[in-house]
Amino acid sequence: LPAPRGVTVRDVKPADFIKLYAEHLKRSGKMELPNWWDIVKTASYKEHSPVDADWYYIRAASIARKVYLRENTGIGALKKVYGGAARRGVLRQRFQTASGGLIRHILHQLEEMKVVEKCPEGVNKGGRRITSHGQTDLDRIAGQVCASASRRV
Repeated sequence: LPAPRGVTVRDVKPADFIKLYAEHLKRSGKMELPNWWDIVKTASYKEHSPVDADWYYIRAASIARKVYLRENTGIGALKKVYGGAARRGVLRQRFQTASGGLIRHILHQLEEMKVVEKCPEGVNKGGRRITSHGQTDLDRIAGQVCASASRRV
């Protein structure tokens, strides 16, 4: 069954899209895991590293989706998106940002895959935007999500 025409990332459920795109990234073999992927925490306020073995691909798929939906997104904005409440014992919880090095590493990987690119100097220094190749790729996966959802109904 061909994928429905005109389906974009905005038209499908985020969880379904991220799951399928993470599987696509893993199967393609273009994204290589860093040697520290199994011991790193995703933020300074986390107590443990992620339990899911595919967490790196899931985070990469989520970041690609965020850049798709909002162009000129920088590392600082993504740190806020993936940040959370730091538990501080008897003190009140406080917001802390996520790991910038991890996000930067994933963005470099996505740049090598030609999914995202750096914005021109005048627009938003250091921000990223989706490439035409990346947009086609993400929309194709969104079409697959839509097709599988219509088959389930």
